[in-house]
Amino acid sequence: MQHNHTAPARRTRSPRSLRAAAGGFTLIESAMATVIIGVGVLAMIDAQQAFMTSNTWSSQAASATLLANEIRELTRGLPKHDPVVGLVTQTDGTTGAVTLIGWGPDAGEVTVDDFDDIDDFDGITFINTGTPGFNDGDLPGPLNAFGEVIPEIARDGTLLGGVVDDAFAGQAVDGWSQTVFVTKLDPFDTATTYTPATALPANGARPAVPVDGFPLLVTVEVRFQGPNMIDAQLVGEVSWIVP
Repeated sequence: MQHNHTAPARRTRSPRSLRAAAGGFTLIESAMATVIIGVGVLAMIDAQQAFMTSNTWSSQAASATLLANEIRELTRGLPKHDPVVGLVTQTDGTTGAVTLIGWGPDAGEVTVDDFDDIDDFDGITFINTGTPGFNDGDLPGPLNAFGEVIPEIARDGTLLGGVVDDAFAGQAVDGWSQTVFVTKLDPFDTATTYTPATALPANGARPAVPVDGFPLLVTVEVRFQGPNMIDAQLVGEVSWIVP
């Protein structure tokens, strides 16, 4: 009896089975993974930049508040108006023109050390490019509570420019400025402001208010201009009322 032996059929694997057995990734899978990782990295970079921007602004806002309060401390013990001249108006008998005397720096007051009342500070900016005199509306600064120019300090803690004859003669802190505004307020409504020469007549039960009888609103605006900034930016502002 003759037997026929037939060889078993050989199984062939499909391309998908071969790829699965090899354990690799397709081109589409690799591209998707790259996109996901890229989006994650970009999100991390954007979050880091936002944090750095927020941190920088917070530091600058704190510095601005400090600089504004330095002016507040500087003026704390000063009278509202000149202790000698006071604040008065003179009316020309012919033209009727009213001239205000005593508002702002008086004759001979050319530095902050000469300022002896609060209204002397009105409109003055203290900045590192400031020059003595008021023709350009600025003075050297910014200032601390003692009326001293705040110096620029190097990374090693030394003053840039140094000290000459026990006095600072170096470079003022760069980029910062303090601008002071002094405004007269209605004593019965602090939301209402007046020009420096204003005096109010009596009105019914409301008594007259002389030209030097108004409370003052003092506002200090602090600006910063960095190396790559076109204009100085308002960073902080502090206001207070002097009764």
